[in-house]
Amino acid sequence: MSSNHVHDHSHHAPASFNRAFAIGMVLNLLFVAVEAFYGWRINSLALLADAGHNLSDVASLGLAWAGALAARWRPNARYSYGWKRASILAAFVNAVLLLVAMGSLVWEALHRMASPQVVDGVTVMAVASVGILVNTATALLFMRGGEHDLNIRGAFVHMAADALVSLGVVVAGALYLWQGWSWIDPVMSLLIAAVIIVGTWGLFRQSLHLLFDGVPDHIPLADVHAYLSSLPEVTEVSDLHVWAMGTTQVALTAHLVTPQGHPGDAFLAEINHQLHDRFEITHVTVQVLTASTGPLCQPQPAH
Repeated sequence: MSSNHVHDHSHHAPASFNRAFAIGMVLNLLFVAVEAFYGWRINSLALLADAGHNLSDVASLGLAWAGALAARWRPNARYSYGWKRASILAAFVNAVLLLVAMGSLVWEALHRMASPQVVDGVTVMAVASVGILVNTATALLFMRGGEHDLNIRGAFVHMAADALVSLGVVVAGALYLWQGWSWIDPVMSLLIAAVIIVGTWGLFRQSLHLLFDGVPDHIPLADVHAYLSSLPEVTEVSDLHVWAMGTTQVALTAHLVTPQGHPGDAFLAEINHQLHDRFEITHVTVQVLTASTGPLCQPQPAH
């Protein structure tokens, strides 16, 4: 029995988004101050709700930033994987905070619908228009990193959704000026909450899935098993496990039975290369056996 660890660290490290996080947090803090002031002055729930949401954006960006920084800390004797999972935790907490904030918004909007109040539609439109610019600019800072990093994608989706929310507030102000509908402010707040909840649910579900060592959505486990089983030297694949170490790195462990003896380092190097290129698995540990010992862990089919 021999154990071989094939760890690929040649993949490109995620780009630093320190500047993007810093700029995004400053822009949103400034906008929160403006939006909260005018929302309080003209008694607009839509503006106050969006200001509260944008304040949560500052906290969320800070959380995502902290997660990204922690994920880059090197492994040590106490944390042999480092703190890579911090980025998953940051994405999860980010989603939870946003869902809780939207629950509070829905509650307040329902109360406001019972007693609609007059608002200054022009001010609402002007302030929300600034919000469109701020949120769009912030979202663009994270657009290029969202494909391969759940934490960065969370920041991008969050800010892109906010740009749409601000657009909704502009529409509410315009409808109020046009038709004089005093109920449009809380109704738009409910629509805002619905858009954000729908957009956040995927982030919440995926981050929770990864926290419990679920197989990342982009990796078909059956295809990974089929590839390993198709190798000429391999007669059995068992104890195959795939999980996310963080939001940018995926790990795999497996037992491969090769009755003809150990196939050599070139065999293992090719496995590492194929798993990296075909499935984006970056941290591979394979144990080669010359006789089957039976699976120690037998996964059940997903329902």
